[in-house]
Amino acid sequence: MVHDKVALITGCASGIGLEITKILAAKGYSLYLVDIDEAGLHKICEVILRTYKVNVYPLCVDLSLPDAADIIISDYREKNIDIDVLISNAGFFFFNEIAGTDPEKAARMIGLHVHTPSMLAIHFAKEMKRKRRGYIMMTSSISAYQDFPGIGFYAASKTYIKSFCMSLRHEMRYYGIHVTALCPGPTATNLYDPNVIDVEKGKRWGIMMDAHKVAQAGIDGLFKNKAIVIPGFMTKVMTFLAFLMPGSIIYWARVRWRKLFDV
Repeated sequence: MVHDKVALITGCASGIGLEITKILAAKGYSLYLVDIDEAGLHKICEVILRTYKVNVYPLCVDLSLPDAADIIISDYREKNIDIDVLISNAGFFFFNEIAGTDPEKAARMIGLHVHTPSMLAIHFAKEMKRKRRGYIMMTSSISAYQDFPGIGFYAASKTYIKSFCMSLRHEMRYYGIHVTALCPGPTATNLYDPNVIDVEKGKRWGIMMDAHKVAQAGIDGLFKNKAIVIPGFMTKVMTFLAFLMPGSIIYWARVRWRKLFDV
C-alpha cells in the first residue's frame, strides 16, 4: 500500500479543478487525477511532476457514464492507492430551456453532476469512516440558491450536490470526516461558451472570479471544516440577492429577455 497522502480530483485538467490540483500538490499531496480530456490530463501531470515532488496517478474516463465510478474504484484499487481527499469537481454548463434541451445532453449532465459524485461519495465515505479520517469536497454553485430559467438542469443538479453534501457532512461528522460544499459564482474558466459569455470582460468588470482564488478558498474551507464555501465578496452579495429575489421578478426578466432577443 502506498502511504503518502493522496487526493482524488475529478475535472482536474482545467478551471477550478486545475487550480485545486496545483494547490494540493504544493501541500505535498500525491494526486489521483481523473478527467475526460486526455491531452489536458497529460499536460497537468507533466506540470505536477516537473514542479512538485509528489506522485501522480492519471485516469482518463468520461465521468458522465453510468459505470464511471466503478472504473475509478477498480483502477485505484489496482494501483494500490489509499485516498485521503476526495474532490468531486467535474462539471459542464449549458444554456437552454428544459423543453428545448437535448435529452442526451441532459442525461450527461445528470450523470456527471449527480450520479457519479454520489457513487464516489458512497464508496469513499465508507472507506474514510472505517479509517476515521478523510476530507470530501464537492463543487456546487450559487445557482443552488435560486432557480433561473435557461439553466434548469445545471441549477437543479448543483442544488442536489449542495443538499447531498450537507447530508453527508452531518453523517460523517461523528467519524471525524470533513465534508464541504464549494459554491462558486461565475468563475473565469472554459466552462462557458465563449460565443455566449465573454469571460475576460467578466473578470475585468469584477463579475467573474479568478479560478485560483476560488480553488484556494475551497481548499482552505475544507481543511478548516467549513460546511459551505462561497468565495468572494461579490459572490456572497449575488447569492444573497438571488436568494431574496421573488419569482415574479425572475419571470419579468425572462419575458423581457425573450422580447429583446426573440428567443
